[in-house]
Amino acid sequence: MTEASMAEIADHGPGHASVVDRSGPALVEMQDISISFGGIHAVDGASIDLYPGEVVALLGHNGAGKSTLIKILSGAYKRDNGEIRVKGETATITNPRDAKAYGIETIYQTLALADNVDAAANLFLGREIMTAWGTLDDAAMEAEARKVMGRLNPNFRRFKEPVKALSGGQRQSVAIARAILFNARILIMDEPTAALGPQETAQVGELIKQLKADGIGIFLISHDIHDVFDLADRVVVMKNGQVVGSAMTSDVTKDEVLGMIIIGKVPPGATPGPGASRD
Repeated sequence: MTEASMAEIADHGPGHASVVDRSGPALVEMQDISISFGGIHAVDGASIDLYPGEVVALLGHNGAGKSTLIKILSGAYKRDNGEIRVKGETATITNPRDAKAYGIETIYQTLALADNVDAAANLFLGREIMTAWGTLDDAAMEAEARKVMGRLNPNFRRFKEPVKALSGGQRQSVAIARAILFNARILIMDEPTAALGPQETAQVGELIKQLKADGIGIFLISHDIHDVFDLADRVVVMKNGQVVGSAMTSDVTKDEVLGMIIIGKVPPGATPGPGASRD
């Protein structure tokens, strides 16, 4: 066993060896990020990071600041203060187009798919491949769709059907494939298993494992503590716009994470942040 692999097992505890690559710079670092709306500090000096092959879950009650922080990274909001670095270099992100240029893609809970067209048409929506005669090159788009879906979800076969006919897990596959088709390295997933049954939730879990194996980093926003412990390498809890603390999922229990969310109490296995309870 190499020193690097031993270090990963040490990071994650016995039996929690991971594909997370911490040998180089973080995929993305957000440092001392703040934003206010009408004098209200929605995010107040928050810092988070994400490494290749890592899933970091962002947790907190509604209004805790997690969605606002992520919207700053996705370019939906412009921060008041703080710095964003991508692979160690300062990044200028003022709109969603900037974020995409840095390989940052967001998969919203609604998925934002065009229901009446098939998977290939959704993958290339707004970025269609054209023939030399100026018409849609459906064959080329379907070939690319089959290639990316074959790598992401080899069991996907329903390429000719409109996505409204697909299951929730299959629709999630299409949304993820659209993000990674254009070389996304950082994915923001907003409640990816909401409204899915157990079988489809397991399918999304397999998709996330495949993305991790490909070295893609994922910020996961979820209210399901069970999903978080199944999927995430690390948790970051926010409360009142500040980071309460962070921890490897292998170093804390579900009850301890709930304590961080509800009262801001940081357990011994976590690293406290500015929003930690001082009691």
